[in-house]
Amino acid sequence: MPYFLTFQVVGWADVFSRKDYRDFILENLTYCRKEKGLYLFGFVIMTNHIHLVVQQKDGKLSDWVRDFKKFTSKKLLKMIQENPQESRKEWLKMVFSYHAKFNKRSGEVQFWTHENHAIELYRPEMIETRMNYIHENPVSAGIVEKPEDYLYSSARNYSGLKGLIEVDYW
Repeated sequence: MPYFLTFQVVGWADVFSRKDYRDFILENLTYCRKEKGLYLFGFVIMTNHIHLVVQQKDGKLSDWVRDFKKFTSKKLLKMIQENPQESRKEWLKMVFSYHAKFNKRSGEVQFWTHENHAIELYRPEMIETRMNYIHENPVSAGIVEKPEDYLYSSARNYSGLKGLIEVDYW
């Protein structure tokens, strides 16, 4: 079954306000589609969270979530620290360190929250509702007027425009 997932940056830190970090997430979603058996039906990358509608071909979605979050968090933390244009390095490090203190599994810094807000989408209308929610997210946030105008969303794919990455249509 497909699932609706939300990956949230700790402290609602606006990491994905930077193009480099959004593009990195897209690269990883593309890799997971091609190499990790992920069906990516829908996505949106907001400034501090990501919504996905996904399904794992082998049914082991929890393994994929664990691996994806582990890999992306390590790489994003490194990207932030090594980015000469990142003016928020110290503040972000403070946010990530603060949140890690409350979780024994995190080590010294934590990027993603541990909650994924996973919802199994076992009826077609549930998928449709979540896809609409995902695609309307940038509109609700006042970023764009129409869902398909937001580059970092699968709304473009579903509206007949070229998306930044391919998706698996449901």
